[in-house]
This record gives sequence, structure tokens and C-alpha cells, in this order.
Amino acid sequence: MSLNRREFLKVMGATTAAVAFPSVLIQGCKRALQKASERTNVIWIQAQSCSGCSVSLLNKLEPDIATVITEYISLNYHQTLCGGTGHAAIQVLENAVKTNRKDFVLIVEGSIPTKSDEYCTIGEMDGRFIGAREWIEKLGKNAMALVAVGSCATFGGIPGAKIRATGDNPTGATSLQKIFPDKKVINIPGCPPHPDWMVGTLLHVLLKGMPELDEYNRPLMYFGTTVHEKCERLPDYKRGRFAKHWGEEGCLYLLGCLGMDTGCDIPTRKWVGGMNTCTGCGSGCIGCTEPPFPDYGNRGIYKHLMASNDELLKLHPDIASTVVKLKNGGVING
Repeated sequence: MSLNRREFLKVMGATTAAVAFPSVLIQGCKRALQKASERTNVIWIQAQSCSGCSVSLLNKLEPDIATVITEYISLNYHQTLCGGTGHAAIQVLENAVKTNRKDFVLIVEGSIPTKSDEYCTIGEMDGRFIGAREWIEKLGKNAMALVAVGSCATFGGIPGAKIRATGDNPTGATSLQKIFPDKKVINIPGCPPHPDWMVGTLLHVLLKGMPELDEYNRPLMYFGTTVHEKCERLPDYKRGRFAKHWGEEGCLYLLGCLGMDTGCDIPTRKWVGGMNTCTGCGSGCIGCTEPPFPDYGNRGIYKHLMASNDELLKLHPDIASTVVKLKNGGVING
């Protein structure tokens, strides 16, 4: 199906503002999906993940996820949501590989182990166990689009964290983009990503093709602004009112909020049906949509946690005081 820009904006809510700052996935999302001429095939592989991205997806409200996967896309495979089990489920992947299918979008959740397939085995084929890496490599070379959902699949995330003493990772966990360095991978980070980001990106691929991406291959329509720019506590920051203890009013920067250099639209989109945000409930932004996550020590106020006493003396007194509290066992981001 092909739509020009005017038609796309019309079915997606009629105004450019609706596309730029949707509170949910825009009121016209369901109508846009209904205009699709065919159901898009989707193969969803879960590698080293906690399934949090899938759980977030299941919280999609408009349209609800049951409607999406039964009427508007054809979810060929998903470890958690499959109706079949065992060989009945794995046969979908086997057939896709053996017939060189090219009519599907490959979505990967979780980081991909590269040191051994035993770290993440998904079924067997021809009498041997197959790891997530092998399935992803074979399916990805023919997929019509590659989409990484969640910070583990996009940047390595928690499974990709390195042992500080050695700088090594036990499983060789890596991102989908590093498995396919010569292909364009759409990255939808977050721990977990908002369900609107996942369904909205798939919708864009379905109706318009590749969305406009930023330097980390994240859709600009969701990650083009920082949390800080739209934060409900921004007026406090501008007035110099900073919270120095959890539960206080004011900007949360001194308590470790990473909203200043974290790209996403959660302050305007909100979580749980538009009810609240990370900063709105007082926890501060943990920077889960950025490549360094969860290595907080390289970003924001947390980069000072390893500072020496001499270095602390050079910091602003309020920041130094907060850092000392954190270094002495204070709570990090809640």
C-alpha cells in the first residue's frame, strides 16, 4: 500500500502536531491500520531478555494488542505468544529459512549471545540445537525490515554489561545492529519501550516504509527530543529549584536524573494509558533509551560517583553533597 504525505497525515490524525506529540499512538492509528491492504507478516524472536518488551506491548490500548495481532498483522512466531509449542512452533522458523521467505518483518527482543549458542537455544533443526544467533542471522538476511525492540536488542542492555575488572562480557551479548552491520536496523530502545513506539514504528513501515531515524537509528518521531525538554519539572529547573531528597518538589537533576541527555517523548506520551511519567512520579529518568544504559557511571551526575575527594571539591557544593550521599550508600534513582 502506498500513501503520499498528505494522505498519511490525514489517516494518522490530520495534523503534523498530532504526529509530533501524540499522547497515545494518535487517534487515527486504528483507522490507518484498517486502510492497510494486507496483513504484514511478523516473526518476533526473543533472545537474552526478560520479556519486558513483550509485556509492554501487551499493554497497548488503542488499538488493543489483540486486535493488532489478529486483524492487522500476521504474528507468525513469538515464543511467549505462540499458540503452538515444540516442533509445531519451530517449524515456522524452519520453513521460513528453508524457503528463503522475504515477506516478513523480523523483530528481535533481547541481546544476542555470540560466544556460544548454548546461552540462548531456541528449538532444534536436523537433530541439533539452534541458538538465537543462528535463527536471527538466517532470518534477518531475507527480512523486509529489521527491528530491534528494547535496550538489550538495540544496544546490548543489561545482558551486554561488561565485568568491570576484565572489561569482558560472559556471553558476548550484542545488539541486532552488530549482527547486521551492513543493514539498516530500526532501533526502538527502552527498558521497556513504550508500546506506542513499537506499534507506531511497525505502522510506519507498513504504510510509509522506513521512518526518519536519528544517529542511533531510533525513529525521530519518538526519540527526537530529550526528556528534559518536555519534562513537567522543567519550570523548576529554569528557576533553579532542585530537589535534594527523594519525595521533594523540584528538578531531580541533583538526585541523578538523566533526562538532560536521554531522548524519548515519555513526558508527553506518559505510561499506563497516559497516567504518569518516570519524572512525574518522582523517580527520575534512568536513561534507558540511550546506548550507555545501564552503565550510569558515564553519564549525568553519576559520572562523578568515582570522583576523588580533590575532584569533588571542584564541583558545585549542592552536586558534591549529593554525590557524597550516593557514594556513601544512598539510593540511586529511587
